[in-house]
Amino acid sequence: MASLRELLADLPLADAAARDAVHERAANILRPSGALAWLDEIAAWVAAWQRTATPRVERPAGLIFAADHGIAAATEVSAYPTGVTRAMLSAYEEGRSTITAFARLAGATVTAIDVGVGRPTNDIRYDAAMSPARFDELVDIAVAAVDELDCDLLVLGEMGIGNTTASAAIAASLAGGETAAWVGRGTGVDDEGLARKRRAVQESVRRIVGVTDPLEILREVGGSEIVAVTAATVAARRRSIPVVLDGYVVTAAVLPLHEIDATSLDHCTVGHCSAEPGHRKLLERLGKAPLLDLDMRLGEGSGAMAAVPLIAMACAGITDVPTFAEWFGE
Repeated sequence: MASLRELLADLPLADAAARDAVHERAANILRPSGALAWLDEIAAWVAAWQRTATPRVERPAGLIFAADHGIAAATEVSAYPTGVTRAMLSAYEEGRSTITAFARLAGATVTAIDVGVGRPTNDIRYDAAMSPARFDELVDIAVAAVDELDCDLLVLGEMGIGNTTASAAIAASLAGGETAAWVGRGTGVDDEGLARKRRAVQESVRRIVGVTDPLEILREVGGSEIVAVTAATVAARRRSIPVVLDGYVVTAAVLPLHEIDATSLDHCTVGHCSAEPGHRKLLERLGKAPLLDLDMRLGEGSGAMAAVPLIAMACAGITDVPTFAEWFGE
């Protein structure tokens, strides 16, 4: 896992001058002071990472990673069988998935990458999800995927039946507290399914008691697509690309980065808060407010993609609206 640790060293900082320029313009723009305060902050955040005083969202992109989970194959922690992951990926490939429909309206491109469909992780109740070598392989795939993108805003998402179970195990291991509080209904399991899911997470967390390294915890109880999201987040930071995080799974994927260095997620905003109870708890820990709160629980990057037009509007509200001085010719 040395490659990801190396990527986390000497992360580039935001462009403070660009951010301050947007704040100054917002203070003098042709509307009541503070009327769009939160949107102006979004525009300043984009400016800081695009490194320009005129932020725009013209080339948004979605990057979705898909994989299977051994725990979902071993016990019923989802309302759907593991084969649904492949079906979701096939729907994307045919341009019929929810994320592709959303992306078309948002003017975004989307790339979905198979990082483990048909190649499930181990059952995390009894074994590490993956070997260190497999972890490094996923990091390399994700970094290469980000490096191939030509975008000015990046949405990160995932597909993987059973991945809210892995996410709950990551969250419980890193954030602590009552394990059951991190476990939601995911795809919509009934009460018996929820009880099985809680037991599975508890067993997984107990197995790694004493492990404190955030990346090691990720390797032990995470998933292939989750590790890929973690690495893609860091790769985007290296390229100074602002990132829009999706729901519970994506937020759990970046939690290890926050635990290593709280500033490592400064280039990230959160597209939405999902229906999973653990997601809101994670956002509080990260100190990030979601742009949307629509009770969504789909994944695929759909909630984050839904926020892209709002972010584009925030930028347009700064760059396309004159200041009082510009309008009145002062």
